[in-house]
Amino acid sequence: MITLTVDNLTPGMIVASPIVTKRGQTISKPGEKLTPQLIAKLSFYKIDVVTVEGQASAPVDTDVKPSKPEPKEETKAKKEEPEKPKAEEPKPAPKPREESRVSDQITYTQRLKQSSHFQKFQSDYAINIANLQEHFNTIINGGNADCCTDLLEQCEALFKSKTNLELFDMLANMRNLEDPIYSHSLNVGLISRAIGKWLRLPKADLNTLTLAGLLHDIGKTQIPEDILNKPGKYTDEEFAIMKTHPLLGKKILNNKGFDARILSATLQHHERSDGSGYPRGLMEDEIDDFAAIVAIADVYDAMTSARAHRDPLCSFQVINQFERDGLNKYHTKYVLTFLERIANIYNNSRIMLNNAKTGRVVYINKSNLSRPVIQMDSGEIINLADNKHNDIFIKSIL
Repeated sequence: MITLTVDNLTPGMIVASPIVTKRGQTISKPGEKLTPQLIAKLSFYKIDVVTVEGQASAPVDTDVKPSKPEPKEETKAKKEEPEKPKAEEPKPAPKPREESRVSDQITYTQRLKQSSHFQKFQSDYAINIANLQEHFNTIINGGNADCCTDLLEQCEALFKSKTNLELFDMLANMRNLEDPIYSHSLNVGLISRAIGKWLRLPKADLNTLTLAGLLHDIGKTQIPEDILNKPGKYTDEEFAIMKTHPLLGKKILNNKGFDARILSATLQHHERSDGSGYPRGLMEDEIDDFAAIVAIADVYDAMTSARAHRDPLCSFQVINQFERDGLNKYHTKYVLTFLERIANIYNNSRIMLNNAKTGRVVYINKSNLSRPVIQMDSGEIINLADNKHNDIFIKSIL
């Protein structure tokens, strides 16, 4: 084994010891092969050194077939002897239909994470987060709106690289407790842009909305880290401090040339249509439209992310939360558009119910989006909207 600084790591090296962040989260296990994306992630989380197997030799790129080496003298001599014909290996018997179907069901998430396009997205995502952190620092230190042009361009390119299904699936697999500001802000920017496209906003407004999502939590940079990173429930005093971040964010962005709707989204993304939000307890008509959209993206990303006290919720669970109490708290047109689109993204997806049975979504109930019709693997059709199935719900998307 050999210990190297992150700068000296190269793709293909094998991790020998667990790589753990300063907060105790394991981000790589022994035996895992280093990729450019993983190395970028180590740099982002300020990992100083890594222990790898063997010597620091040049890695082999397993994605590229090596060119045929020149034969050595010994090899040439051996070629003069007639080679024994190799016995033809028997071809594997085709899998039974049922076995093949089970194999196909091995989780979509696993296949996604092993795919080259996921690894490319992961790399681009890490670059966007590092860029966002740099821009936050620039703005905090006096930079104006002009510095955000490339930030917006990179986020737009990341958004364009995927379909809606791919984008939301990719974001669901980028969740990280280690970063309470930047990955969340990037996600909110991307989700806000998706909502804007579903609402058919003009390109200029779409860009402004995206930037509003990216910058909405800049005020959290001014919250003490012991509060920001606290794993448990806030005390009343701590929550009062946390609730100042919208005011702090607007103060940072003031007088720097940002669109007024970006300032409003920063200040108002925790306001709610029923007046239950903060910092000013505004009602629906008093809340800026872009702030109302960013608020939906903010809550969706928070609920689908892991927290110290709970696992991430799947999209259908989040839709259920919105249906139960969110329709009174969020702008009606925006939240209904969002929920219907999210539900339809996952139509035809494989799911697991809370009773551990699996199946596929075959029909979305428009009046009850979180409770679609499921075709179980056994062939049985279950309409979750029927009262007799009230105790069953979708627990995860496979």
